[in-house]
Amino acid sequence: MTVRQAAFGDRPGAEVWAALGGGAEQRWLAAVVLGGQGHYAAAASVLGGLIAGGGLFGSLAASTLASHRRQLGGHAAARVLDGRALAMVPEDHGYDGHHGCDPDDVDPAGARADALLGLAADAVGAGRLTEARRLHARVEPRGWRSRVRHQWLAAEIALAGGHAEQAVHPAEVAAATARAAGATRHTLKSDLVLGTALVVRGTPESVSRGLDVLLCDLNHTDRNGLFSLSWPTALVLANALADRTIADVQNMRERAENALSCVLRRADPIGRRLAERSPWIPTALLRSGEPPNADLQTNFLTD
Repeated sequence: MTVRQAAFGDRPGAEVWAALGGGAEQRWLAAVVLGGQGHYAAAASVLGGLIAGGGLFGSLAASTLASHRRQLGGHAAARVLDGRALAMVPEDHGYDGHHGCDPDDVDPAGARADALLGLAADAVGAGRLTEARRLHARVEPRGWRSRVRHQWLAAEIALAGGHAEQAVHPAEVAAATARAAGATRHTLKSDLVLGTALVVRGTPESVSRGLDVLLCDLNHTDRNGLFSLSWPTALVLANALADRTIADVQNMRERAENALSCVLRRADPIGRRLAERSPWIPTALLRSGEPPNADLQTNFLTD
């Protein structure tokens, strides 16, 4: 099992701690995996060192840390990091002799796409949809990973603008692209976006299909130990099942609470502070009897 397989393949729950002693690429890939598993503090330590080193992996690391901050509701902090990532993208004079075309977008073109998509996601979280659309339009996806993330943003912008029906197609494309690439974590994130878009669309048929997608997605995120995806999936389900039995809703609330609790325990102090102050993160789930303070149906904290 390679670290790339864990980061972008079918082993997202694999242990990658040994790779933290490798070169820049290995350390960045390991940090990507750790972030997906909710080990934000460990990932932040590695990513901070890579950012200080600059270059391609400094840029990719800044985008990755921005993603982790955004997943904890820290859009303003993420925006600073995404700006640094864009500024550090090296000239694309060829990567490993392949003219900048790495299959997983681990190249200057991929780093630029990561930074621009991150900035667009930050804008969505801040409610600046015109800016988000402009940044999204500047991205030129090459590899499967940037194509998947480009479609996530298209769906999120549509949802944030109140056009759930327009979010379904890009979410479908993202899911199909991720599956074709054999990328488990990206497939599960795509299914979260798709399932939520279907639920928000609100027709009986779309809600029924969306619930099926999300329930299956939650089982697989739990099985793979992807707590960063488990808690928002469970919370969306809790909201979507509000007209079902109290037991169903409570079960999903508890699953969201448990997963988010794991994520926050594994976060660094900065990440925890961002989550506590964020209007997007339902930290009230950790305080019995209080309703969540966030609506995950309009903001997915893009990866």
